[in-house]
Amino acid sequence: MSIGDRLFGCVVLPGFVVLLMPLVFFDMYWGHGLWGDVAPAWPGGGYAFAATVGALVPLVLLAWAAPLTRMSWKKSKARSLAWVAASLPGLAAGYLVVGVIFTTVRPKRRRDWDSDCYGEGGPCWVHVHYPWLWVVGLVSTLAAAALLITLLVRLGRGAAPTAPSTTEPEAAPTPRSPTGTGGRRPSG
Repeated sequence: MSIGDRLFGCVVLPGFVVLLMPLVFFDMYWGHGLWGDVAPAWPGGGYAFAATVGALVPLVLLAWAAPLTRMSWKKSKARSLAWVAASLPGLAAGYLVVGVIFTTVRPKRRRDWDSDCYGEGGPCWVHVHYPWLWVVGLVSTLAAAALLITLLVRLGRGAAPTAPSTTEPEAAPTPRSPTGTGGRRPSG
């Protein structure tokens, strides 16, 4: 067995489980209350709640990725670690948004659709009451991403200094310059 296999078995798999378990607990403890109580009471109902969650996807992705673009390990490791730490709230917010989205996933096989699935706020209940939930969330995500990209492009253009013009109008010939170069020396 190689070192890579051992590393994979001892670090990667337990790390994956550690990252996955909070999503499972989120679904078990808050998913039903979120979609059964919060979503219907949200201004605009469940579809507006799905649109809000969808719009949050690109925002939390930006909140996570923007600090990471400022890192430069070659310049300063301490500053790079600070930028990694600054990205952690965006990562946590993204984790919560993914948890909210995953609470609407129905089991693949119908035989796994138990009474809990159809209980108020369960994934089957959500899809019965809001059948176009995924479309609203997807359209909201794409619209928010397009708006963010447009905003970032406009801010990027405004922040870049404009280069001075290198084309100047030619000076008119003067009576003292018989060559018509306007007092400049002829190139030569």
